[in-house]
Amino acid sequence: MTQQTAGSLPDTTAPWLLRLWPRAWWPYAQLARIDRPIGWQLLVLPCWWGATLAADAARTLPRLDHLGLFLLGSIAMRGAGSTFNDIVDRDLDRQVERTRSRPVASRQVSVARATAFLVTQALIGALVLFSLNGFSILLGLASLLVVALYPFAKRVTHWPQAVLGLAFAYGALMGWAAFMGSLAAPPLWLYAAAIFWTIGYDTIYALQDTRDDAIVGIGSTALFFGDQVRAGVGGLYGVAAGAAMLAVWTAGLGWAAYLGWAAFAMHCGWQVLRIDPSVPGRPLGLFRSNRWAGVLLWAGLLLDAALRAV
Repeated sequence: MTQQTAGSLPDTTAPWLLRLWPRAWWPYAQLARIDRPIGWQLLVLPCWWGATLAADAARTLPRLDHLGLFLLGSIAMRGAGSTFNDIVDRDLDRQVERTRSRPVASRQVSVARATAFLVTQALIGALVLFSLNGFSILLGLASLLVVALYPFAKRVTHWPQAVLGLAFAYGALMGWAAFMGSLAAPPLWLYAAAIFWTIGYDTIYALQDTRDDAIVGIGSTALFFGDQVRAGVGGLYGVAAGAAMLAVWTAGLGWAAYLGWAAFAMHCGWQVLRIDPSVPGRPLGLFRSNRWAGVLLWAGLLLDAALRAV
C-alpha cells in the first residue's frame, strides 16, 4: 500500500511528488493529478505509439522533439482535463467517498481559482499543439469537443468510458499526423486499439466506485457489465489487440513490432484473469499496470524502427 503524506488524497499514488511543491500549492498539484502520474502516462503512450508507428513505416526513428512535446502536452492536458472534471463534478464528488476530499469538492480551491488554473494548463497545451504542423493543429483542435463532453457523459450513459477512450486515445492520431502531416489506415486502426484499451482499463478502474456510483446515479461500464465484468473487459481488450495487430500489419512493420504486440496482448490477458472486485486494491493495481502494457507495445514499435532504420 502506498504510504500517504499528510494532506494527500485517499487515491494518491505518488505522495512524494507533492513534497516537491510548496505546501500552499498542494491543492493545485492535486487538481492537476501530479500525485497520480498514471494519468499522463496513459495519455502519452498512444502519442508515442503513433509517432513511432509512423517513423517505423518510413523506416526511420521517431523524432525526439515530438516525443518530448507529446510528454509535456500530455502532462499539461491531463491536468487541464482533470481540473475541468473536478469543477464540473464538484457536487457529485462530495457524495463519493473516494472523491469528496478533492480540492474543489472540499472547497480548498474556489471555482474561480480552479478555472484560472485550468486556463493556465490549457495554454501550455496550446503552445505544444502550435509547435506541430498545420494538419496536426487542426486535428488537435477537433479533439476539444470530445474532451469537454466527458464529465457530462456519466450523467446520461453507462458508457462514459467510451467518451474517455475517444479522448485519451486521440494521441495515436496526433503522433502519426505530427510525423506524416496526414492520416492513413494504420493510425486509424491504432486509434481504435487505444480506444478499446482505454475503455477496458477504465472499466477496471471504475470497479472501485460501483457502490457509490449506483447510489448517486452515475453510469459506468463497470455497472453495465456487473457480474460479467471479466468477460466485458476481455472482449474490450480482445478488440484492442485485434485493432493493434491491424495497425502493425497495414503499416508493413517487421517482427519486433509483432513481438511488442504479443507482449501487449498477453499483458491484457493477464489482467483479465486477475480481475476480482472483491480483493481490496486489486482493481486499482490492475489499472495502474496498464502503463507497462502500453510500454510493451511501444518498445516493440521502437525496436522495430531501430532495426529497420539501419
